[in-house]
Amino acid sequence: MPIMENLIAHLFLARELAHRAHLQTRSFAQHVALGDFYGAIGDRADAIAEAYQGRFGVLLSVPMLTGNPDAPIIDTLRAHVEWISSQRYVAVSRDETAIQNLIDEAVGAYLSTIYKLQFLA
Repeated sequence: MPIMENLIAHLFLARELAHRAHLQTRSFAQHVALGDFYGAIGDRADAIAEAYQGRFGVLLSVPMLTGNPDAPIIDTLRAHVEWISSQRYVAVSRDETAIQNLIDEAVGAYLSTIYKLQFLA
């Protein structure tokens, strides 16, 4: 599968898993942090996909990934950040700065949520 399609699929999976964790937590801080995250990450995924499709004149076919809903959400988010960091320049050149900036925004959402889960929940 092309890397960009996989990157978008990771963002969609994070949205789904964060939404589930948001509904299951007893921590108000975690509930709010995850609510903010799953609300924003889908929009960021959409922006990345649309920019990529507009730039390269293609339509992406984003697969459905599966994850472990029982894994701690913070571990899942950390793993996604590592994967995105390792694959982002394979998915799209460093020279495509508009798309890279959108990926930065998505990673920023992950990192902010990890901080909130680690230190505020």
